[in-house]
Amino acid sequence: MFDLSSQDRGDLIAFLQDLVSIPSVSTEEKALSERLAEEMRRVGFPNVRRDRIGNVIGCLSAGAGPRLIYDGHMDTVGIGDPASWSRDPYGAQVEGGVLYGRGACDMKGALAAMVYGAKLLIDTGIQLAGELCMVGVVQEEPCEGLAVQVLIEEEGLRPDFVVLGEPSNLQIKRGHRGRLEMKVTVWGRSCHAATPGRGRNAIYDAARLIFGVELLAPQLASDPFLGQGSIAVTQIESSAASRNAIPDTCTFYIDRRLTLGETEAKALAEIQGTIAREGVEASVKVTEYRATSYTGYECRAKEFYLPWALDQDHPLVKATSKAIRETLGYWPKVGQWAFSTDGVYTMGRANIPTVGFGPGEERFAHTVDDQIRLDDVVAAARVYARLAVEILGLRNQVFG
Repeated sequence: MFDLSSQDRGDLIAFLQDLVSIPSVSTEEKALSERLAEEMRRVGFPNVRRDRIGNVIGCLSAGAGPRLIYDGHMDTVGIGDPASWSRDPYGAQVEGGVLYGRGACDMKGALAAMVYGAKLLIDTGIQLAGELCMVGVVQEEPCEGLAVQVLIEEEGLRPDFVVLGEPSNLQIKRGHRGRLEMKVTVWGRSCHAATPGRGRNAIYDAARLIFGVELLAPQLASDPFLGQGSIAVTQIESSAASRNAIPDTCTFYIDRRLTLGETEAKALAEIQGTIAREGVEASVKVTEYRATSYTGYECRAKEFYLPWALDQDHPLVKATSKAIRETLGYWPKVGQWAFSTDGVYTMGRANIPTVGFGPGEERFAHTVDDQIRLDDVVAAARVYARLAVEILGLRNQVFG
């Protein structure tokens, strides 16, 4: 029932090439948002709008049943060193049925598939028993959950179910670990580097703490589904009057991945205990994300993101499995992502049933080999159409 015509397939691929060719690093999504909104209107979304933070929203509504949101982020990470790419990162080049370029996998392929999945519903004249909303969100890469939180809490568009289009290789993801970013500041006493014994080197004290952080790793809690928590120092910097002076401060940042059962307080206490044990003068705090959206919205959020997992037997997982089976002919594997997504808010904080399904392989995200198979994008579009019917139902046949 849900098959793309040759014309729609060509249009879908051309649209995806347009998306990949438009740079859209976080906070600079305006041009991409305009192209997305344009295509959503062209395929038949009756109302497409932009909210205060810059999310693009389009809804198909036919009944008073539940609301389903398809969540896809418009932003990407940067390209890094252009010389490290074997192809133009914004060239949207197609070779052997694979499209290459920044954001192809994470996650413009899913954005394009969601639009054309909705087009399949529109063209067949299907009347859903509830409301399907597609949302292209901003700033997911640096602060996952922020934009969808604005959508739900400030714009009032609260869904009953959420499907995340992050790359899952056309399988199902039902959770992932959370994350916490911490900043540790170590204080020393500066003096001339020719007489280091007169001061206290903040770098040396920081090094002791970093070694203590490394020792924490094997002791972290584990969960049967999400696995063990992890910890890593990701950046370090110091301050001194000059390079021939002993540094009086040293700062380093910790990426802490949280498994189920781990909390912000527990993660902070682990570092505070390391500081106390080493007897150095230092403090630790959770960092704060600050940015200005392309719409001028001032963003501010603590860098703490909850782990989450939807039950294996939840009706949403079963409905997604059924939609994939009936559309693509196989029973999908159900697992978890290694990275973090908007599910930290939708399921982690708001307790809205959430699953992940999208084209693209996780291993290509954020790499100079960013790519996606075009057949998978087409397959995802077909599943998104079937899944909306499976979840929302037709007429009075509401998913429950």
